[in-house]
Amino acid sequence: MKKTTSKIYIDVCTLCRPYDDQNSLRIKFETDAYYLILSHVRSGRFPMIISPVHFSEINAIDDEIEKTNLLSMIDRCKSDVVFDLIKIHARTEKLIKKGFGIGDAAHLAFAENSSDVFISCDDKLIKKALKNDIKIKVLSPVQFCLLEDLK
Repeated sequence: MKKTTSKIYIDVCTLCRPYDDQNSLRIKFETDAYYLILSHVRSGRFPMIISPVHFSEINAIDDEIEKTNLLSMIDRCKSDVVFDLIKIHARTEKLIKKGFGIGDAAHLAFAENSSDVFISCDDKLIKKALKNDIKIKVLSPVQFCLLEDLK
């Protein structure tokens, strides 16, 4: 079994997965994988990086319970990190020019600056990232659990 200490960056669509309709098998798998990853974050195996983009997107959530729960969770689980905001801004601009949306570009730029793995449930974002010279691993939560042999 691998025992890595990869720093992980989980995007907001993944953090929100437990609040999606769990009747879809895919969503259920991704939710279970997310909770498994989160258990390893809480145990200290994987530092979880949280950026200002997380707070911005979570604060825009209409459901007050979901918003409060997510803000509380990221506050408890985040690892302290110092970001190079000049590099992040420049990288965000480059990614936007490559066709990424502003939020996705910012998440990826923060992740590249601070993390080893970017985790998302967004298939389009993952495919686009894999085609566009992203400097860290980009995986779904299920792929990450399989790669790290999480139990």
